[in-house]
Amino acid sequence: MGGGVVWRALPPPLPSFNFCQQAGVQAMNDLSQDFLPGFVHLIGAGPGDPDLLTRRALRLMVQADVVVYDRLVSPEIMALFPPHIRRIDVGKLPKAHKLPQDGINALLVDLARQGLRVARVKGGDPLIFGRGSEEAEACRAAGVACDYTPGITSAQGAACSTGVPLTHRGLATGVRYVTGHRAKDGALDLDWASLANADTTLVVYMGVANIAEISARLLAHGLAADTPVLAVASATTPRETRVLSDLAGITATVANTQPEAPVLFIIGRVVSLYEPALLATALACEGAGMAAYA
Repeated sequence: MGGGVVWRALPPPLPSFNFCQQAGVQAMNDLSQDFLPGFVHLIGAGPGDPDLLTRRALRLMVQADVVVYDRLVSPEIMALFPPHIRRIDVGKLPKAHKLPQDGINALLVDLARQGLRVARVKGGDPLIFGRGSEEAEACRAAGVACDYTPGITSAQGAACSTGVPLTHRGLATGVRYVTGHRAKDGALDLDWASLANADTTLVVYMGVANIAEISARLLAHGLAADTPVLAVASATTPRETRVLSDLAGITATVANTQPEAPVLFIIGRVVSLYEPALLATALACEGAGMAAYA
């Protein structure tokens, strides 16, 4: 072919993906269709504000027989579940897991095999640092039908609630989401050289415990010490707090303020657009609206 370009046909869809999708396609085509029994829905609950929950997520949640939920699902979201729905808390804290991931996978399979309508609810989006794909694999391997319902991830929620864009012409040409924590406290072996890019906004999930290492690695790979950093805790909820610093000072700032998890770090020049005074009125209005869900 001219120019050395080689064209390849795309492979057919994976059978395992089709298995999950085909079982629920009729229900998804009709928004009024009842939740199918023996089915696991992996649902993104968004960043915390009930107004940011999708209609599909809410419909599936209230039709469930049982909800299996993480600690990052906000109290305001949990309050939307009817009282008769069984609730199972499988939330994880650092070094304190109510149920390991293998146990969660087995639980979902067991509940579905009982013929129950299972809502597996996760904060944010199930496919962005949510282990949703791992749980879907376990369901498929066991012959249990499942699918995904997307949610607004916390990076998007925090961007909108703080007014800090993740991309902005002249400040950031791209954005990268990275984890600030490895399973089983493994080494944080990220591609630091590529992450230390002044033209890219870096959003760090689950990074509080390792913020000292994260900032040190970015500084060592050339990111400027005065790069602004915004730490946002419990974004979009009435408990939202923000801490503004820079790359050189963020470790000390976090140590002094001790924001409560979940905390998201936005690192990059876009943070220079943060203007808390302009958001004060908006936050007051949001707080009044959120009280209706309390």
